Amino acid sequence: MKDKELNNEKMLNTHQHIHSSTHSPSSEIAIKVENVSKKYCKSLKSSMLYGVKDITKNILGMSSNSDKLRKEEFWAVNDVSFEVKKGETLGIIGANGTGKTTILKLLNGIFWPDKGKITINGKVGALIAVGAGFHPMLTGRENIYLNGVILGMSKGEVNKKFEDIVGFANIGDFLDTPVKFYSSGMFVRLGFSVAIHSEPDILLVDEVLAVGDLTFRLKCNRKMNEFRNKEKTIVLVAHNMNAIRNICGQVLWLDKGSIKERGEAPRVCSLYEKEFISRNKNNLAEIGQKFDYSPFFKIEKVEFLNKKNYVSESFNVGDYFKLRIHFECKRTIEKPIFGVSIYNSEGVKINFNRSNLDGYNFTQISDRGYVDFCIDKLPFPPSIYICTVFVSEKDFHNYLVFHEKIYKFIVAGNSTNQGLINPFPKWSLRCVEKDL
Repeated sequence: MKDKELNNEKMLNTHQHIHSSTHSPSSEIAIKVENVSKKYCKSLKSSMLYGVKDITKNILGMSSNSDKLRKEEFWAVNDVSFEVKKGETLGIIGANGTGKTTILKLLNGIFWPDKGKITINGKVGALIAVGAGFHPMLTGRENIYLNGVILGMSKGEVNKKFEDIVGFANIGDFLDTPVKFYSSGMFVRLGFSVAIHSEPDILLVDEVLAVGDLTFRLKCNRKMNEFRNKEKTIVLVAHNMNAIRNICGQVLWLDKGSIKERGEAPRVCSLYEKEFISRNKNNLAEIGQKFDYSPFFKIEKVEFLNKKNYVSESFNVGDYFKLRIHFECKRTIEKPIFGVSIYNSEGVKINFNRSNLDGYNFTQISDRGYVDFCIDKLPFPPSIYICTVFVSEKDFHNYLVFHEKIYKFIVAGNSTNQGLINPFPKWSLRCVEKDL
Protein backbone atom coordinates (compact mmCIF):
# COMPACT_ATOMS: atom_id res chain seq x y z
CA MET A 1 0.00 0.00 0.00
CA LYS A 2 2.80 2.35 0.92
CA ASP A 3 4.59 1.62 -2.38
CA LYS A 4 1.42 2.37 -4.31
CA GLU A 5 1.05 5.73 -2.54
CA LEU A 6 4.63 6.59 -3.43
CA ASN A 7 3.99 5.64 -7.06
CA ASN A 8 0.83 7.75 -7.16
CA GLU A 9 2.73 10.68 -5.70
CA LYS A 10 5.52 10.25 -8.26
CA MET A 11 2.99 10.08 -11.08
CA LEU A 12 1.30 13.24 -9.83
CA ASN A 13 4.61 15.07 -9.72
CA THR A 14 5.42 13.89 -13.25
CA HIS A 15 2.29 15.53 -14.63
CA GLN A 16 2.52 18.79 -12.72
CA HIS A 17 5.76 20.18 -14.04
CA ILE A 18 4.42 23.39 -15.56
CA HIS A 19 2.80 25.91 -13.26
CA SER A 20 1.21 29.14 -14.42
CA SER A 21 0.45 31.87 -11.96
CA THR A 22 -0.61 35.48 -11.97
CA HIS A 23 0.94 35.90 -8.53
CA SER A 24 4.64 35.11 -8.53
CA PRO A 25 6.45 33.91 -5.42
CA SER A 26 8.91 36.63 -6.41
CA SER A 27 7.34 39.63 -8.16
CA GLU A 28 10.53 40.01 -10.20
CA ILE A 29 10.56 36.53 -11.75
CA ALA A 30 8.65 35.83 -14.99
CA ILE A 31 10.08 32.37 -15.76
CA LYS A 32 11.67 29.86 -13.42
CA VAL A 33 13.11 26.60 -14.76
CA GLU A 34 14.30 24.11 -12.14
CA ASN A 35 16.36 21.02 -13.08
CA VAL A 36 14.31 20.41 -16.23
CA SER A 37 15.04 17.51 -18.56
CA LYS A 38 13.23 16.35 -21.70
CA LYS A 39 13.95 13.16 -23.62
CA TYR A 40 13.17 12.09 -27.18
CA CYS A 41 13.31 8.78 -28.98
CA LYS A 42 15.24 8.31 -32.22
CA SER A 43 12.80 5.70 -33.50
CA LEU A 44 9.17 6.60 -34.24
CA LYS A 45 8.06 2.99 -33.71
CA SER A 46 9.76 2.79 -30.31
CA SER A 47 8.43 6.22 -29.37
CA MET A 48 4.82 5.15 -30.03
CA LEU A 49 5.34 1.88 -28.13
CA TYR A 50 6.81 3.71 -25.12
CA GLY A 51 3.94 6.19 -25.22
CA VAL A 52 1.31 3.45 -25.03
CA LYS A 53 3.17 1.73 -22.17
CA ASP A 54 3.52 4.99 -20.21
CA ILE A 55 -0.17 5.90 -20.59
CA THR A 56 -1.21 2.39 -19.53
CA LYS A 57 1.01 2.49 -16.44
CA ASN A 58 -0.31 5.92 -15.46
CA ILE A 59 -3.92 4.75 -15.80
CA LEU A 60 -3.11 1.79 -13.55
CA GLY A 61 -1.48 4.08 -11.00
CA MET A 62 2.02 2.85 -11.72
CA SER A 63 5.11 4.93 -12.28
CA SER A 64 6.18 5.30 -15.90
CA ASN A 65 9.76 6.00 -14.82
CA SER A 66 9.91 8.96 -17.16
CA ASP A 67 13.21 10.03 -15.59
CA LYS A 68 14.99 6.97 -16.99
CA LEU A 69 16.36 6.53 -20.51
CA ARG A 70 15.25 3.51 -22.51
CA LYS A 71 16.68 2.05 -25.69
CA GLU A 72 17.03 4.67 -28.49
CA GLU A 73 16.09 7.53 -26.14
CA PHE A 74 18.30 10.55 -25.44
CA TRP A 75 18.14 13.73 -23.39
CA ALA A 76 17.35 16.70 -25.68
CA VAL A 77 17.43 18.92 -22.59
CA ASN A 78 19.32 17.70 -19.56
CA ASP A 79 19.06 19.19 -16.04
CA VAL A 80 18.60 22.82 -17.10
CA SER A 81 17.91 25.54 -14.53
CA PHE A 82 17.56 29.29 -15.04
CA GLU A 83 15.40 32.30 -14.23
CA VAL A 84 14.20 35.17 -16.38
CA LYS A 85 13.22 38.39 -14.67
CA LYS A 86 10.23 40.45 -15.69
CA GLY A 87 11.23 42.97 -18.34
CA GLU A 88 14.34 40.96 -19.27
CA THR A 89 15.18 39.79 -22.79
CA LEU A 90 16.93 36.42 -22.81
CA GLY A 91 18.64 35.04 -25.89
CA ILE A 92 19.20 31.31 -26.27
CA ILE A 93 22.08 30.29 -28.53
CA GLY A 94 23.89 27.10 -29.50
CA ALA A 95 24.51 24.82 -32.44
CA ASN A 96 21.68 22.94 -34.15
CA GLY A 97 20.31 20.10 -32.02
CA THR A 98 21.36 21.53 -28.66
CA GLY A 99 17.81 21.89 -27.28
CA LYS A 100 17.01 25.56 -27.97
CA THR A 101 13.60 25.07 -29.59
CA THR A 102 12.76 22.29 -27.13
CA ILE A 103 13.23 24.78 -24.29
CA LEU A 104 10.79 27.19 -25.96
CA LYS A 105 8.23 24.41 -26.46
CA LEU A 106 8.56 23.42 -22.81
CA LEU A 107 8.04 27.04 -21.74
CA ASN A 108 4.98 27.27 -23.98
CA GLY A 109 3.49 24.05 -22.60
CA ILE A 110 3.59 22.20 -25.93
CA PHE A 111 5.71 19.54 -24.20
CA TRP A 112 5.93 18.58 -20.54
CA PRO A 113 9.33 17.96 -19.04
CA ASP A 114 10.24 14.43 -18.00
CA LYS A 115 12.02 15.81 -14.95
CA GLY A 116 12.01 19.12 -13.15
CA LYS A 117 9.62 22.03 -12.80
CA ILE A 118 8.75 25.13 -14.82
CA THR A 119 6.97 28.12 -13.29
CA ILE A 120 5.49 30.78 -15.59
CA ASN A 121 4.18 34.04 -14.13
CA GLY A 122 2.08 35.78 -16.75
CA LYS A 123 0.36 35.35 -20.10
CA VAL A 124 2.51 33.70 -22.77
CA GLY A 125 2.55 34.48 -26.49
CA ALA A 126 4.70 32.33 -28.76
CA LEU A 127 5.96 32.23 -32.31
CA ILE A 128 7.92 28.99 -32.33
CA ALA A 129 7.30 27.76 -35.87
CA VAL A 130 6.28 29.51 -39.06
CA GLY A 131 2.50 29.33 -39.31
CA ALA A 132 2.07 27.52 -35.99
CA GLY A 133 -1.58 27.63 -34.98
CA PHE A 134 -2.79 28.44 -38.50
CA HIS A 135 -5.28 26.28 -40.36
CA PRO A 136 -4.12 26.01 -43.98
CA MET A 137 -7.63 25.99 -45.46
CA LEU A 138 -8.74 29.11 -43.58
CA THR A 139 -8.07 32.62 -44.85
CA GLY A 140 -5.70 35.07 -43.25
CA ARG A 141 -8.68 36.92 -41.77
CA GLU A 142 -10.11 33.73 -40.25
CA ASN A 143 -6.74 32.66 -38.91
CA ILE A 144 -6.26 36.00 -37.17
CA TYR A 145 -9.36 35.25 -35.10
CA LEU A 146 -8.42 31.58 -34.61
CA ASN A 147 -4.84 32.35 -33.57
CA GLY A 148 -6.01 35.25 -31.41
CA VAL A 149 -8.29 32.92 -29.42
CA ILE A 150 -5.45 30.38 -29.04
CA LEU A 151 -3.30 33.18 -27.61
CA GLY A 152 -6.00 34.15 -25.09
CA MET A 153 -7.71 37.07 -26.85
CA SER A 154 -11.47 37.52 -26.95
CA LYS A 155 -13.30 38.21 -30.22
CA GLY A 156 -13.83 41.78 -29.05
CA GLU A 157 -10.08 42.24 -28.49
CA VAL A 158 -9.34 40.86 -31.94
CA ASN A 159 -11.94 43.19 -33.48
CA LYS A 160 -10.33 46.16 -31.74
CA LYS A 161 -6.81 45.27 -32.88
CA PHE A 162 -7.68 43.79 -36.26
CA GLU A 163 -6.57 46.73 -38.40
CA ASP A 164 -3.29 47.04 -36.47
CA ILE A 165 -2.60 43.31 -36.92
CA VAL A 166 -3.26 43.45 -40.66
CA GLY A 167 -1.26 46.66 -41.05
CA PHE A 168 1.76 45.23 -39.24
CA ALA A 169 1.63 41.94 -41.18
CA ASN A 170 1.38 43.78 -44.51
CA ILE A 171 -0.24 40.89 -46.36
CA GLY A 172 -2.25 43.26 -48.60
CA ASP A 173 -4.72 41.64 -50.95
CA PHE A 174 -4.08 38.17 -49.52
CA LEU A 175 -6.10 38.78 -46.33
CA ASP A 176 -9.02 36.72 -47.65
CA THR A 177 -6.86 34.06 -49.30
CA PRO A 178 -6.34 30.62 -47.66
CA VAL A 179 -3.01 30.73 -45.87
CA LYS A 180 -1.83 27.52 -47.59
CA PHE A 181 -1.05 29.80 -50.53
CA TYR A 182 1.06 32.18 -48.40
CA SER A 183 4.82 32.41 -48.72
CA SER A 184 6.91 31.62 -45.64
CA GLY A 185 7.49 35.36 -45.22
CA MET A 186 3.75 36.11 -45.21
CA PHE A 187 3.17 33.27 -42.75
CA VAL A 188 5.71 34.57 -40.27
CA ARG A 189 4.63 38.21 -40.62
CA LEU A 190 1.03 37.33 -39.84
CA GLY A 191 1.96 34.94 -37.03
CA PHE A 192 4.29 37.46 -35.38
CA SER A 193 1.73 40.23 -35.76
CA VAL A 194 -1.01 38.26 -34.00
CA ALA A 195 1.39 37.13 -31.26
CA ILE A 196 2.73 40.59 -30.50
CA HIS A 197 -0.73 42.24 -30.59
CA SER A 198 -2.12 39.70 -28.13
CA GLU A 199 -0.12 41.72 -25.56
CA PRO A 200 1.39 38.78 -23.68
CA ASP A 201 3.48 39.26 -20.58
CA ILE A 202 6.04 36.81 -22.01
CA LEU A 203 6.90 36.50 -25.71
CA LEU A 204 8.67 33.37 -26.99
CA VAL A 205 10.26 33.77 -30.42
CA ASP A 206 12.19 31.20 -32.48
CA GLU A 207 14.25 32.56 -35.40
CA VAL A 208 11.50 34.92 -36.57
CA LEU A 209 14.08 37.56 -37.48
CA ALA A 210 15.69 35.15 -39.95
CA VAL A 211 12.55 35.24 -42.12
CA GLY A 212 11.18 38.23 -43.92
CA ASP A 213 12.59 41.28 -45.61
CA LEU A 214 14.53 44.19 -44.10
CA THR A 215 11.39 46.29 -43.53
CA PHE A 216 9.74 43.50 -41.54
CA ARG A 217 12.87 42.86 -39.46
CA LEU A 218 13.08 46.57 -38.59
CA LYS A 219 9.40 46.57 -37.61
CA CYS A 220 10.03 43.51 -35.41
CA ASN A 221 12.94 45.25 -33.70
CA ARG A 222 10.85 48.37 -33.02
CA LYS A 223 7.98 46.27 -31.69
CA MET A 224 10.32 44.30 -29.44
CA ASN A 225 11.78 47.56 -28.10
CA GLU A 226 8.26 48.80 -27.34
CA PHE A 227 7.57 45.45 -25.68
CA ARG A 228 10.66 45.74 -23.47
CA ASN A 229 9.87 49.34 -22.57
CA LYS A 230 6.59 48.07 -21.12
CA GLU A 231 8.66 45.74 -18.88
CA LYS A 232 7.48 42.65 -20.72
CA THR A 233 9.68 39.55 -21.03
CA ILE A 234 11.16 38.12 -24.25
CA VAL A 235 12.89 34.80 -24.84
CA LEU A 236 14.52 34.73 -28.27
CA VAL A 237 16.21 31.80 -30.04
CA ALA A 238 18.49 32.83 -32.91
CA HIS A 239 21.68 31.86 -34.70
CA ASN A 240 22.36 35.46 -35.71
CA MET A 241 24.77 36.81 -33.10
CA ASN A 242 24.20 40.40 -34.22
CA ALA A 243 20.46 40.04 -33.57
CA ILE A 244 21.18 38.49 -30.15
CA ARG A 245 23.61 41.28 -29.24
CA ASN A 246 21.22 44.02 -30.38
CA ILE A 247 18.06 42.68 -28.72
CA CYS A 248 19.08 40.63 -25.68
CA GLY A 249 20.51 41.68 -22.36
CA GLN A 250 21.20 38.15 -21.11
CA VAL A 251 22.18 35.05 -23.09
CA LEU A 252 21.90 31.34 -22.33
CA TRP A 253 24.33 29.13 -24.27
CA LEU A 254 23.17 25.52 -24.65
CA ASP A 255 25.52 22.72 -25.61
CA LYS A 256 24.30 19.11 -25.98
CA GLY A 257 21.15 19.89 -24.02
CA SER A 258 22.90 21.49 -21.03
CA ILE A 259 23.82 25.04 -20.07
CA LYS A 260 27.40 25.85 -20.99
CA GLU A 261 27.32 29.56 -20.12
CA ARG A 262 24.90 32.23 -18.93
CA GLY A 263 25.52 35.96 -18.66
CA GLU A 264 25.54 39.32 -20.43
CA ALA A 265 25.10 39.14 -24.20
CA PRO A 266 28.47 40.59 -25.37
CA ARG A 267 30.52 38.26 -23.18
CA VAL A 268 28.59 35.04 -23.89
CA CYS A 269 28.30 35.72 -27.63
CA SER A 270 32.05 36.32 -27.82
CA LEU A 271 32.76 33.06 -25.98
CA TYR A 272 30.41 31.18 -28.30
CA GLU A 273 32.07 32.65 -31.40
CA LYS A 274 35.54 31.79 -30.12
CA GLU A 275 34.54 28.17 -29.57
CA PHE A 276 32.85 28.05 -32.97
CA ILE A 277 36.09 29.21 -34.58
CA SER A 278 38.15 26.72 -32.57
CA ARG A 279 35.88 23.81 -33.51
CA ASN A 280 35.66 24.61 -37.20
CA LYS A 281 38.96 26.20 -38.23
CA ASN A 282 40.52 22.88 -39.27
CA ASN A 283 37.54 21.07 -40.72
CA LEU A 284 35.49 23.69 -42.52
CA ALA A 285 34.94 22.11 -45.91
CA GLU A 286 35.10 24.13 -49.09
CA ILE A 287 31.49 24.89 -49.90
CA GLY A 288 32.06 26.55 -53.26
CA GLN A 289 33.33 25.73 -56.70
CA LYS A 290 36.07 26.80 -59.08
CA PHE A 291 34.97 27.96 -62.51
CA ASP A 292 37.90 28.37 -64.91
CA TYR A 293 36.43 29.83 -68.07
CA SER A 294 39.58 30.74 -70.03
CA PRO A 295 42.47 28.45 -71.06
CA PHE A 296 44.70 31.54 -71.20
CA PHE A 297 44.40 32.62 -67.55
CA LYS A 298 44.48 30.85 -64.23
CA ILE A 299 44.71 31.65 -60.53
CA GLU A 300 47.69 29.77 -59.15
CA LYS A 301 46.88 30.40 -55.49
CA VAL A 302 45.28 32.86 -53.06
CA GLU A 303 47.09 33.88 -49.86
CA PHE A 304 46.26 35.95 -46.81
CA LEU A 305 49.09 38.13 -45.48
CA ASN A 306 49.53 40.05 -42.23
CA LYS A 307 51.26 43.38 -41.57
CA LYS A 308 54.70 41.74 -41.72
CA ASN A 309 53.81 40.18 -45.08
CA TYR A 310 53.75 36.71 -43.54
CA VAL A 311 51.19 34.21 -44.82
CA SER A 312 48.47 33.64 -42.22
CA GLU A 313 44.85 32.54 -42.03
CA SER A 314 44.30 34.00 -38.55
CA PHE A 315 43.79 37.69 -37.78
CA ASN A 316 42.48 39.85 -34.96
CA VAL A 317 39.81 42.54 -35.18
CA GLY A 318 41.52 45.74 -36.37
CA ASP A 319 44.56 44.01 -37.91
CA TYR A 320 46.09 44.92 -41.26
CA PHE A 321 44.79 42.42 -43.83
CA LYS A 322 45.96 41.55 -47.31
CA LEU A 323 44.44 39.08 -49.76
CA ARG A 324 46.89 38.26 -52.56
CA ILE A 325 45.80 36.63 -55.83
CA HIS A 326 48.63 34.94 -57.73
CA PHE A 327 47.92 34.54 -61.45
CA GLU A 328 49.43 33.22 -64.68
CA CYS A 329 48.60 34.57 -68.15
CA LYS A 330 49.27 32.70 -71.41
CA ARG A 331 48.39 35.82 -73.35
CA THR A 332 48.05 39.50 -72.56
CA ILE A 333 44.85 40.27 -70.66
CA GLU A 334 43.44 43.69 -71.52
CA LYS A 335 41.80 45.86 -68.87
CA PRO A 336 41.62 43.17 -66.16
CA ILE A 337 39.04 43.54 -63.40
CA PHE A 338 39.72 41.84 -60.06
CA GLY A 339 36.96 41.12 -57.58
CA VAL A 340 36.68 39.96 -53.95
CA SER A 341 33.57 39.07 -51.93
CA ILE A 342 33.69 38.01 -48.29
CA TYR A 343 30.95 36.04 -46.49
CA ASN A 344 30.57 35.47 -42.76
CA SER A 345 29.81 32.10 -41.14
CA GLU A 346 26.06 32.72 -41.54
CA GLY A 347 26.43 33.12 -45.31
CA VAL A 348 25.87 36.89 -45.26
CA LYS A 349 27.87 38.76 -47.89
CA ILE A 350 29.92 41.38 -46.03
CA ASN A 351 31.47 43.09 -49.04
CA PHE A 352 31.67 43.01 -52.82
CA ASN A 353 34.64 44.91 -54.23
CA ARG A 354 35.73 45.31 -57.83
CA SER A 355 39.03 46.94 -58.68
CA ASN A 356 37.59 49.20 -61.39
CA LEU A 357 34.77 50.47 -59.14
CA ASP A 358 37.34 51.18 -56.42
CA GLY A 359 39.20 53.46 -58.86
CA TYR A 360 41.92 51.04 -59.98
CA ASN A 361 41.77 50.80 -63.77
CA PHE A 362 44.54 48.38 -64.69
CA THR A 363 45.53 48.51 -68.36
CA GLN A 364 46.88 45.01 -68.94
CA ILE A 365 48.65 42.03 -67.38
CA SER A 366 50.81 39.25 -68.83
CA ASP A 367 53.00 36.35 -67.74
CA ARG A 368 52.95 35.75 -63.96
CA GLY A 369 52.12 38.19 -61.18
CA TYR A 370 49.85 38.97 -58.29
CA VAL A 371 47.33 41.57 -57.21
CA ASP A 372 46.75 42.63 -53.58
CA PHE A 373 43.44 43.50 -51.95
CA CYS A 374 44.29 45.38 -48.73
CA ILE A 375 42.35 46.53 -45.67
CA ASP A 376 44.19 48.76 -43.19
CA LYS A 377 42.02 47.77 -40.22
CA LEU A 378 40.07 44.54 -40.44
CA PRO A 379 36.49 45.65 -39.60
CA PHE A 380 34.87 42.23 -39.17
CA PRO A 381 33.79 40.74 -35.81
CA PRO A 382 35.23 37.38 -34.68
CA SER A 383 34.14 34.54 -36.95
CA ILE A 384 35.21 32.36 -39.86
CA TYR A 385 35.02 34.08 -43.27
CA ILE A 386 34.85 32.61 -46.77
CA CYS A 387 36.09 34.51 -49.84
CA THR A 388 35.03 34.52 -53.46
CA VAL A 389 37.59 35.87 -55.96
CA PHE A 390 37.17 36.46 -59.68
CA VAL A 391 38.99 38.02 -62.62
CA SER A 392 37.30 39.49 -65.71
CA GLU A 393 38.60 41.03 -68.91
CA LYS A 394 37.33 44.44 -70.12
CA ASP A 395 33.77 43.83 -68.90
CA PHE A 396 32.67 42.72 -65.43
CA HIS A 397 30.61 39.80 -66.81
CA ASN A 398 33.39 38.53 -69.06
CA TYR A 399 34.80 36.17 -66.45
CA LEU A 400 38.15 34.49 -66.93
CA VAL A 401 37.95 32.69 -63.57
CA PHE A 402 35.37 32.68 -60.80
CA HIS A 403 36.32 30.89 -57.57
CA GLU A 404 33.16 30.92 -55.49
CA LYS A 405 33.39 30.61 -51.68
CA ILE A 406 36.69 28.74 -51.69
CA TYR A 407 39.19 30.59 -49.50
CA LYS A 408 38.78 30.99 -45.73
CA PHE A 409 40.35 33.06 -42.99
CA ILE A 410 39.63 33.53 -39.30
CA VAL A 411 39.10 36.68 -37.26
CA ALA A 412 39.58 36.42 -33.50
CA GLY A 413 39.78 38.93 -30.65
CA ASN A 414 37.10 41.09 -29.07
CA SER A 415 34.69 43.42 -30.84
CA THR A 416 32.57 46.03 -29.09
CA ASN A 417 30.71 46.75 -32.33
CA GLN A 418 27.28 45.13 -32.66
CA GLY A 419 26.95 45.41 -36.44
CA LEU A 420 28.27 43.37 -39.34
CA ILE A 421 31.37 45.56 -39.51
CA ASN A 422 33.20 48.14 -37.41
CA PRO A 423 34.36 51.01 -39.68
CA PHE A 424 36.73 52.28 -36.93
CA PRO A 425 35.43 55.84 -37.21
CA LYS A 426 36.99 58.98 -35.79
CA TRP A 427 34.81 61.09 -33.48
CA SER A 428 34.90 64.83 -32.88
CA LEU A 429 32.88 67.05 -30.60
CA ARG A 430 32.42 70.78 -30.62
CA CYS A 431 30.22 72.90 -28.41
CA VAL A 432 29.22 76.29 -29.79
CA GLU A 433 28.40 79.01 -27.27
CA LYS A 434 25.13 80.80 -27.78
CA ASP A 435 25.31 84.49 -28.65
CA LEU A 436 24.48 86.66 -25.66
